[in-house]
Amino acid sequence: MDNSATTPVRKEVVEEMLPYMTENFGNPSSIYEIGKISKHAIDKARKKVANALGAEENEIYFTSGGTESDNWAIKGIAFANRSKGKHIITSSIEHHAVLHTCAWLEGQGFEVTYLPVDKYGMVSPEEVKKAIRDDTILISIMLANNEIGTIQPVEEIGKIAKENRIYFHTDAVQAIGHIPIDVNKMNIDLLSLSGHKFEGPKGCGALYIRKGTKIDTLLHGGAQERKRRAGTENVPAIVGLGKAIELATAEIEESNKILLELKERLIEGFLKIPKAHLNGHPIERLANNVNVTFEYIEGESLLLLLNAKGIFASTGSACNSSSLEPSHVLTACGVPHEIVHGSLRLSLGRMNSEKDVDRVLEAVPEIVQKLRNMSPLTPKDYRTI
Repeated sequence: MDNSATTPVRKEVVEEMLPYMTENFGNPSSIYEIGKISKHAIDKARKKVANALGAEENEIYFTSGGTESDNWAIKGIAFANRSKGKHIITSSIEHHAVLHTCAWLEGQGFEVTYLPVDKYGMVSPEEVKKAIRDDTILISIMLANNEIGTIQPVEEIGKIAKENRIYFHTDAVQAIGHIPIDVNKMNIDLLSLSGHKFEGPKGCGALYIRKGTKIDTLLHGGAQERKRRAGTENVPAIVGLGKAIELATAEIEESNKILLELKERLIEGFLKIPKAHLNGHPIERLANNVNVTFEYIEGESLLLLLNAKGIFASTGSACNSSSLEPSHVLTACGVPHEIVHGSLRLSLGRMNSEKDVDRVLEAVPEIVQKLRNMSPLTPKDYRTI
């Protein structure tokens, strides 16, 4: 129940990858036959990614994942355009791959505006407009939040960026396979994605860069990826990413229909528990995301007890799971400090069923009550004797 952290690799994806680990193992930079086979496989995967985004093949660059793509997009635009300005706009609920990159750039002399969000985690396009300055060079707003699932008005924000001749980047790592994407319709100049979030392999992602974008290279070395991203290509993973995004985008409607029913069933069940609150937008959210807060408990204890029952969930971003700091996303949404630690994120996947949902709805109320009975903070009315 933690598919936002990662997903299993689909059987069809593995089958597509296997030949490139064994007989077709050539280095795509080699000029002999097995090298050419690898090069052709990369080109084929690039076309599949481009088709999924409504982009052109020569606008897709393969990376090691979402973090590298975010770093490249933000640092690359910042340094290539610093003669025009040093101001960047982002939001306070971005993934740390964006927030930490922006913080690093502040140490290099850039200025960053971190936009607030409303109680549902929504960025206001009006606030974006107000934050724009003469020296603004980049706006980076995620397409869908990884913790609370809120979907941002990216098309409208992209239009504002375009009207002001500012580059617009979106982190779409959680959105692929759940939201149809068209980079032209949505006015996106740069888009980050990661294969393992949509049943592809880990360690492989991509960055869409609109043709004509002025951007510096992040990794220097060989001439791979048309001299813009050095390093020998991970051919099997790229092939797998291509197959996974082809399947995921083709099945969005069918998949969302199933996930929405499971999600609504979970939310309805959780909200029957006293002092339970849904986090994120009630409607504009990913079809697979459920994020709730239970008062008077610690989310970490809830996760451990769920784990003991064979249910794997999260309190927030998997990339920050070892931190004891409260979620920066829930804090930005105004969730009170005293209850922000009691959050639970469930992110459904293609493999989940009604049986899984029923199992969770049977386990969670019992565990929440058990933890409330143990907590000195629980008022008498919410204890059982």
